[in-house]
Parts: sequence; C-alpha cells; structure tokens
Amino acid sequence: MKLPDNIGPLAFGVKMGVIVPGTDLIKMIVDAIKKVAAAELLSDGDVVCVTESVLARAQDNYVTVSDVSKEISKKLGTHKGSKIGVVFPITSRNRFSMILQSIAAAVPEGEVLVQLSYPTDEVGNQLLDPEIAENLAANNKCLLYEELDPQHCLHPITKVNYLKMYKEIIEGEGAKATIFLCNDPRMMANFAPEGIIVADIHNRRKTLHKLKQVFMNCVTLQDLCNEGDSWSEWGLLGSNMSAHDKIKLAPREADDFAKTLQLAIEEATGRKVEVLVYGDGAYKDPSTGIYELADPMPVFGKTNGFHGRYREGIKYKYAADIYYAEGKSVEEIEAELLAQKQHSFAQNHILTEGTTPRKVEDVIASLADLVSGSADAGTPVVVVKGIL
Repeated sequence: MKLPDNIGPLAFGVKMGVIVPGTDLIKMIVDAIKKVAAAELLSDGDVVCVTESVLARAQDNYVTVSDVSKEISKKLGTHKGSKIGVVFPITSRNRFSMILQSIAAAVPEGEVLVQLSYPTDEVGNQLLDPEIAENLAANNKCLLYEELDPQHCLHPITKVNYLKMYKEIIEGEGAKATIFLCNDPRMMANFAPEGIIVADIHNRRKTLHKLKQVFMNCVTLQDLCNEGDSWSEWGLLGSNMSAHDKIKLAPREADDFAKTLQLAIEEATGRKVEVLVYGDGAYKDPSTGIYELADPMPVFGKTNGFHGRYREGIKYKYAADIYYAEGKSVEEIEAELLAQKQHSFAQNHILTEGTTPRKVEDVIASLADLVSGSADAGTPVVVVKGIL
C-alpha cells in the first residue's frame, strides 16, 4: 500500500518478536523492515527508530547490585563502614531504587546520606507539598526527613512516599539512612561523607562543579559502570531495574549500531533511511508537571544524516493571516505558502515567529517514544515518514 500524496508526516510502530540477550537485532529489524518495504510503506528519507531498551537487552548489557557496589568502592575508595553521600537523585522505583540499593550494599556497616531537591526532583516528581516547600525556601532551611510530616511527602500521582521508601532501601542493606532536603549541593559536605555520588541527570556537571568547590572525592552516575564486561559510555545514567538483582544499562556504542543497521536496510530494501536509537521523549506532561526525560538525552545513537539539522520553518498560520489580510484569495495564499517554503529565513525573521528550532532527532525520538510507549504493543521499532 502506497500512501496517498495528501498524507503528511506519519509515524507507525512495527511489531516484532521477543528480544533476549544474544538476539541478532540487526537481522530481526531488517526482516521486519523488509515487510514494511514490501507494503510500499518505506521511502528514502524515512527514519527507522529503535528503542534503546531492546538494543541494551540484545547486547546483554546488565550489571548486578554487587557489580555496582564494587564499582562504587573502587571509584570512591570507600569500605563497608564508610559514609557515602548521594546528591539529587530522581525519585523513581524503576530508575533509582536498585542503584540506591547498590550504594547501600557498598557500606553495610556505614551510612548513606541522601540529599533531595525540593519541591520536585530534577524531572518534576513532587517530593514535598508546595506550600510546605515555600516555607522551607523562605527560611532557607535544610530539613531532615524526620522533621517532616509524612503526609506532606506523598507523590500526588503514585501516592508513594519516596523519602520513606529510599530510607527503607538503605536500611534493608544494613546501613544507616539519613535523608534530607536542601537545594544547595554543597550542603552535603557539612555531613562529612568520605565520598559523594552526584546522582542528577541533566544538571550533573553543574552540580559536580559546585560540589568540588568544597569537596573533591565525587563521581557522577556516568562515572560508574562505564568500563568492564558490561558497560555503557553513559555509565548508570539511563539505566533501569531488571529481573532479580540486575540493572539494565543504557546501550553502548549506539551510533555504530545505527550506522550498521542503516547499511543493512539499504542492502535489503534499496532504501536510504536514517536510523536513531531513542530513549525517553523530551516532553513535559501538562497535567502532572512531570518532565518525562529520565534518560540523559532522547537519542542514544544516530546516523550521520541528523547532524546539524533542526525542525524549523515559517509560521504557516501567521503567514496565512497576513496574506488573507492583504486580500489574497485562497489559491493565492496557497501559492504564496508554497513559494515561501522554498526560502530559508533567519531564525529571528518575522515569518518564523514562535517556531523555536529544535534538533530534528529530538523531535523524532519524542514522537517515536509516544508511539511505542513502553513497547507494550510489541513495537520497539517505529518508522517516521515525512519529517526529514
């Protein structure tokens, strides 16, 4: 089936079978894309998007709680009775609970200090009732979990008290747990830890820079699990909990995978597509205020066709209003819009008003993430047409 000419940008999921460690993912995807091409649904310039989860799984890119604990002791020089600080983790069972378990397992006779930001974590999860947070900010205070009313610490959507949960995870490994709220990362140094893990995602470099003004023995999550048998250049960033005591890392060398898949698809179908490996979409939920991007970026790997490309253009509705106000007919307006499409405008030109340029790969990755969800539909590959 060939799409009619009056259909614009389009994205659809491609169903595939179960992917396990050792799966030949290139072959599996090529076989699926050949069916798409046979149905005349694949064209030059389309984008084949592969979710990072299946690539990491095919790579068998897993570490255990024990692996991470040993890595922490190695990188920070700590021992089982040490005191470790953790600054600005996100509150997520999937993303951080097993990492925190690993940290606590590294110091079973010591202490884990967790400093959380307020009123939300880095990606918008509420940790503290906003009214309580305002009073805290006004007094510029650092509050221990024990000083807070537990009812004020319930997540508004999940109803989980993440401060309590994190405390219980630490104590479950035999370590003492100290949980406190403060937005200045340098506060952690006042508790005299032997090492600090900077656990935020997008602001990690800024947080690390501030901390190193007062404390030197610090690492980020990206510095952990970035070497060895299972590793990712992203370290523990972008990781997820897996079965039993395993943590699935983000995929490694995803650029190389994307380029290999691109060549394999061209050889099998004759179509020159672009390929990207996507994670979380970069969007904010307007009803919850949660910023979905818990991965370090929306795209872990991509082919060369994306470099330097932005999603931008003229503001069609604005231009149409102008031409209509000038007395032009519908046919004349359509001709003007078609002509303007052939021109390049500076980003501050009046016709681009309100059209903020975004990296095209981020737009496509976010679209793919929305289409595939958490791959519940069994569509870990998404084809995007008509955007490049």
